[in-house]
Amino acid sequence: DVQFRMGVPQSLDTLHNQLTLEDGAVIDYDHLVIALGSTTADFGIPGVMQNALGMKSVSEALTIRSEVMRAYEEMCVPGNSKTYDISIVGGGPTGVEMAGAFAELVRGPLNSDYSDAAKRIKVSIIEAGPRLVPSFSESLSRKTQQDLEKLGVKVLTNTAVKEVLADSIVTTTGDAIVANTTVWAAGVKGVSAMETLGLPVARGRIDTRLTLQVNGYDNVWAIGDIAGVVSSDNYLLPMVAPVAMQQGRFVAQQIDSLLSQKPLGDFVYRDKGSMATIGRHKAIVEVKGIKISGAIAWLAWLWLHLFYILGGRNKIGTMADWTWNYLTFDRGNRHIMDSM
Repeated sequence: DVQFRMGVPQSLDTLHNQLTLEDGAVIDYDHLVIALGSTTADFGIPGVMQNALGMKSVSEALTIRSEVMRAYEEMCVPGNSKTYDISIVGGGPTGVEMAGAFAELVRGPLNSDYSDAAKRIKVSIIEAGPRLVPSFSESLSRKTQQDLEKLGVKVLTNTAVKEVLADSIVTTTGDAIVANTTVWAAGVKGVSAMETLGLPVARGRIDTRLTLQVNGYDNVWAIGDIAGVVSSDNYLLPMVAPVAMQQGRFVAQQIDSLLSQKPLGDFVYRDKGSMATIGRHKAIVEVKGIKISGAIAWLAWLWLHLFYILGGRNKIGTMADWTWNYLTFDRGNRHIMDSM
């Protein structure tokens, strides 16, 4: 008994419990749950929005692939001897997975198609802190860097970005890093709709109580990436799927408690561990002090993702694709799909 309505939120009237959409439609509510997710955060660094590619949507992913593939196709033209530098800013799991994927793409399919061009593609990952994947243990951080370097990725730690230009990245020390394509994986924030709706904002997210109610409102809730819920050590909860899934179930219980006139509880995130894939049979997993890397971690990553894919047909199709890709080193079609 769920009604679906696609639209863009324009304004929120909390006094009359009404949400107005961009097309003028007004939706009445008893309880409103804000789960709009996140968008790229540029931290006020000049040039990020103009010259870097985000990776928070399907269209952004297609743009990244198209830009890289178009550059590669141009490098395959006889007589073309240019190099092509891809830089990923941000050494968290997202940046590490992207760097590993680029490296595997270059070493595998692109090298098979035209090795001379593939050899002239360089991949770098830039991290402001002292190590990659800082949310993992130091031993797994070292393993991650070693695996990326074995794949040919240049790892730059303790390197903060001052400005992103069209063809390079300027660091805070004044050094310039060549970057024909810059992928921004340095962080995210709640989508701008939170300001549009006039909701309280703190640290880039909706100011949310531990009950998951938005501060100042009893019937407006926030969950997922956009919710500014803090942990017991006063850190914002990570913007990852397990947090959103647990909060979704918790909010349902909270609203049910209100309707039953029962007291509300405080949300407590149960961290079931973290994992990141680096490349072909390379990954890291950390669960309650247990640290795993290499092929076993990679298999765990594959099967966990397969478990959460909906539908038996999708599972079988995905498993078949993964098997084919692994055995043939291929990444499927390499169509350039954009408006250029």
